Amino acid sequence: MAIPYFPTFLFLLFLSCATLLLLVTVTPSPPPLSLPWQSPSCSIGQSWAIRLRPGPYYEEEGGERVAVQLDVVANRVAEQAGLQSRGQIGQLQGHYLLCSKGGAAASVWGSGHGEVLAAHPDVLWHSQEKVLSRSKRSLAFNDPSYPKQWHLHNVHNKGMDINVTGVWEHNVTGQGVTVVVVDDGVEHTHQDIQSNYSPEGSYDLNSNDPDPMPHPDPHSDNHHGTRCAGEIAAVPNNSFCAVGGGVWQQGIRVLDGPLTDSLEAVAFNKHYQVNDIYSCSWGPEDDGSTVDGPHPLGKAALQHGVIAGRHGFGSIFVVASGNGGQYNDNCNYDGYANSIYTITIGAVDEKGKKPFYAEDCASMLAVTFSSGGNKLRSIVTSDWSMKKGTGCTETHTGTSATAPLAAGMVALMLQVRPCLTWRDVQHLIAFTATKADTSADWRLNGAGFHHSHQHGFGLLNAWRLVNAAKVWESVPFLVSYQSPVITEEATIPPYPQELLRTWKVSASDLTQSGLKTLEHVAVTVTITHPRRGALEIVLVCPSGMTSVIGARRVIDRDPSGYQDWTFSTVRCWGERAEGRYTLRISDHQEPSSKKVASLGELKRWTLTLYGSSMTYSEVKARQRVVEEAMSGRYLDSSFSLPCPPGLEVPPEVFSPFTSNNLKFLLLLGCFALFWSLYYTLEVTLGHVDLRTLFCLCQRWGGRRAPRGLRIREVEESLLEEVSREEEEQDSGVELQAVVDSEAKEIVLNRERQEG
Repeated sequence: MAIPYFPTFLFLLFLSCATLLLLVTVTPSPPPLSLPWQSPSCSIGQSWAIRLRPGPYYEEEGGERVAVQLDVVANRVAEQAGLQSRGQIGQLQGHYLLCSKGGAAASVWGSGHGEVLAAHPDVLWHSQEKVLSRSKRSLAFNDPSYPKQWHLHNVHNKGMDINVTGVWEHNVTGQGVTVVVVDDGVEHTHQDIQSNYSPEGSYDLNSNDPDPMPHPDPHSDNHHGTRCAGEIAAVPNNSFCAVGGGVWQQGIRVLDGPLTDSLEAVAFNKHYQVNDIYSCSWGPEDDGSTVDGPHPLGKAALQHGVIAGRHGFGSIFVVASGNGGQYNDNCNYDGYANSIYTITIGAVDEKGKKPFYAEDCASMLAVTFSSGGNKLRSIVTSDWSMKKGTGCTETHTGTSATAPLAAGMVALMLQVRPCLTWRDVQHLIAFTATKADTSADWRLNGAGFHHSHQHGFGLLNAWRLVNAAKVWESVPFLVSYQSPVITEEATIPPYPQELLRTWKVSASDLTQSGLKTLEHVAVTVTITHPRRGALEIVLVCPSGMTSVIGARRVIDRDPSGYQDWTFSTVRCWGERAEGRYTLRISDHQEPSSKKVASLGELKRWTLTLYGSSMTYSEVKARQRVVEEAMSGRYLDSSFSLPCPPGLEVPPEVFSPFTSNNLKFLLLLGCFALFWSLYYTLEVTLGHVDLRTLFCLCQRWGGRRAPRGLRIREVEESLLEEVSREEEEQDSGVELQAVVDSEAKEIVLNRERQEG
């Protein structure tokens, strides 16, 4: 009977060969993006981002001019700089990441890399990567648990909720809309999230795999993203924890490791044809002295997202305004909150008042609910079940809680009108937000919009947003006007004196762009000052509406001033763009420091206007249409404005074989190979008589003979052994036959005697 090793051996050998063949043939070519955290040779401080000059590029080949792809140009630039190209950065065409080829020795030559890149004719822009400091918009309180989810339906204080239950009754829950939480991960297996989790738009940029599951950390800080996700996607009627909007939710894990400009750019555009809304409850440090925001690649990714995301309707970026109120911080020093491409959301408590941690700024669009003082309730939401977590919390706080709430309300709008552009959403917020705290610094601008530095245009109201979305026609394309760079050496006098600078925008200046009414107004300044926190910068629009775009900050003692920093305001929304704009800068240094400190100087400044071709009368007409829609009659009917199809955007280039997948396949192949070798040895040794080999070795060990003679002796010995074994087997058979015969004779004799 044959030993059953042979089929098993063949199967394992086939499995190992197939796995190794899969690794060789199926492994995709390196994707366009290969980021520095994926390779030890591209660690922090050893990577460079560049932007190539727009093509086309040609080279001589065989006497003819041949077009060259940007990837080839990037490889050539990298080689000339002593670097290695890691491919295109995210979805930003012409932007590439270059890495040092060596380790620590290569980083010493960092200045040399920069000099080569700066002088290279094909490089428009270059920057050495560095770790960015980003803090999660979260606070920690030990408040007792109050009745759940007052922010959804407040029975004790009427009107102090987001007014969403009436929308839910009309079956508007954000169905078909996806919100991605860009944070430290999402526990998508959570019983309150799992049913509404969709993996298609998720990714883990820290570990480079598709699973955004948070990694437990020593301080239990990585529950932040799960809490934010619970506000958006918590499943109702499952007898556990809280109720969310029922929106499809995804996660991008990016805050659990070193954060660079290129990594941030990838996060902002990740799966941007799948994800509609990006919820970002984080930003620079809220310490009252930081001036930071998206760097060039992050800015470019935000701009690319609003242009190409959602098939041309634009990705919607919702950001938290920040929690630095106790440090006199202002969200105009946060480049994410200050960007025209984002929706900046602040916080109010359950009484509609500004909490102690909330920040002011002229670029804030609106506010929604979060925690307040020690005796006021926080937000109830899902929590991770790791690190002894219960899966539910009643202490979610800060503006971290407001951005997801706002993202969920935007999802409700997109359900009833999917073709709303990113600017449509901004307009609808400005048109529908309500005044919650009458004691705030409300000002009525020239277009009839109320705005406050503490509350933006007011409190988000889900009912008003959804009803207005039903009747909203998309606004015209975004247009802009930019003044020349005004260079001067103007000294900033001490307060109460002010440095005044004006710029008049005439009708002829706006003819080419067609700009008529304002949305965002931005001022970019370069100012030197020994203590920049003492400065206050105010912008006055032609209507007389004032915006504190650069607020004083006592803690900010930085002597570097402002280097091409852009401040923005939305307080002139809907006003006529034509007219005179005034910049007022004052120095509020303490009297004791004025004697020794030098005065600041305004080096240069630029005015930029963003808006549309809508006329002032058209803006007023839209206000009337929105107010007429508040009855809800359009929600009760099948009324729907037509939607354009959107743009045909090329699909993202990505590989289903991540580094972790390939490692697993390699491990499986190695296991199959070693298991095959084991079976090979077992089969081989199972057919060899070790005693015979041992005896033969003893016989051969005593003498040495010519090679041919030794072979003949071995053959004769083997033949003798085989003959002896056959004789023993034959004698054994004969002996057994004799024993059997004797036994039969004894049995027969006994039977005769008994008979």
